[in-house]
Amino acid sequence: MRDSGPVPAPRQAGVRQWWALAVLTVPVLLMSVDLTVLSMAVPHLTQDLAPSGTQLLWIIDIYGVFLAGLLILMGSLGDRIGRRRLLLIGSAAFGVASILAAFAWSAEVLIVARALLGIGGATLMPSTLSLIRTVFQDPAQRRRAVSVWMAAFAGGSALGPVVGGLLLEHYWWGSVFLINVPIMLVLLIVGPLLLPESKDPAPGPFDLLSALLLIAAILTVIFGFKNAGEHGWGLGPVAWLTGGVALAAVFVTRQRRLSQPLIDISLFRSLPFTVAVLANVAGVFAMTGVLYFFPQYVQIVLGRSPLEAGLWALPLAVGAVTGALTAPAIARRLSMGWVIGLGLTGAALGYLLASFLGVDESMALAFASGALLGGGVGLADTLTNDVIIGTAPADKAGAAAGISETAYELGGAMGTAVLGSIGVSLYGSSVTANLPADIPAEASKVASETIGAASQVAGELPAELAGPFMAVAKDAFVDAMTQTFFTAAVIVAVTALGAFLALRKHQATQPADH
Repeated sequence: MRDSGPVPAPRQAGVRQWWALAVLTVPVLLMSVDLTVLSMAVPHLTQDLAPSGTQLLWIIDIYGVFLAGLLILMGSLGDRIGRRRLLLIGSAAFGVASILAAFAWSAEVLIVARALLGIGGATLMPSTLSLIRTVFQDPAQRRRAVSVWMAAFAGGSALGPVVGGLLLEHYWWGSVFLINVPIMLVLLIVGPLLLPESKDPAPGPFDLLSALLLIAAILTVIFGFKNAGEHGWGLGPVAWLTGGVALAAVFVTRQRRLSQPLIDISLFRSLPFTVAVLANVAGVFAMTGVLYFFPQYVQIVLGRSPLEAGLWALPLAVGAVTGALTAPAIARRLSMGWVIGLGLTGAALGYLLASFLGVDESMALAFASGALLGGGVGLADTLTNDVIIGTAPADKAGAAAGISETAYELGGAMGTAVLGSIGVSLYGSSVTANLPADIPAEASKVASETIGAASQVAGELPAELAGPFMAVAKDAFVDAMTQTFFTAAVIVAVTALGAFLALRKHQATQPADH
């Protein structure tokens, strides 16, 4: 048999390929910023659009719902029509949806625009990551490129509040969406010049039905929580939650029967894998939950500017980056269970500290709680991905990575849905019970929806009524926020205990070219 000689070394990336990485990183950065940037604009859009408490929750988290539900499906679509083509189509859609969101004239229009942003965003993440794997042939260079991509994604979430605060200091709330438009235009121009096209020569089946079932299940469950937040726990919310669980059961049954499922349910037979996914969800759940309340607290209760509110969120961002950077070094000395458990315990302690915030300013307490929460989530979530990939069979690493990305986005949506609904319910009942009797009934109804609406109503009341009115609204919001934070602390602490028990013997994997 003739010797074919040594296998040629992978082609090294040059200047063109690194420029291509820059092009691929920017849309993911913007998509990640969009997850959290809107939190700063909540008080401002509340004044313009007057959304109900439930509509406000939908405005914030419907983006994450569609992002989570469509990530894997869009990856499959890119395999078929070409990843570069899907990236460019998605970029155009993301830009158009951003314009619609920026100039939305009602809460309903903004909800639709945010859903379209989620659909467009779902095309960006899998397309950019797949193209990075095509552009960078050398495994070492590819790992560095993927690290840059992941840093942009993680950094975008942390930068969102700061970017939002800077924009809102000078412009109207729609400006937080318009920043996407010029970037997407540049991508549409330079993308065809720098990015190669790539397809899967043997793509699996395009399972649209499974994707629709997944989105329907998530939306139904979230609607149940929001309905409970607005009307209290009764037959309606229970029916919605039961329907969501039933749809999820149909989805799981379908995945088990398919030879090439959208989500490989068999991976969840591994306890470490399942616990790592839940820990991933819990980490992002904690981060987005606090970002729903914090901007409203700083801007409306404490009377700070949007820029100051963004700066108050900096400890959360710095903590997240620090936790992510130190996680690999710590994991070389301790088991994964210890590190992830310690990270989630730190996040729970951050939530516990935040539950002591009051109507009077306490910057040190807010900064300490934010740093603990961000650092804990950064530490835990960086390593849950290692466990998710490391515990999956080698031939299912791609499926495991898809589950990890979906869990991240789902955690963000559920954090706002569950914790936000708890807060809305507590706030509304407290305002209704404690407002002075001489406040008009219509004003009381509007004020019980959101604290932003209460602030707007107070501006229309006589001076002798406005002060007591806002005092009640501020007290109600802070009580609702702190009770919700305490509830979240318990949820995250229980997850931390589960991570420690299930993963205490699991060690970090060596870097691999997944």
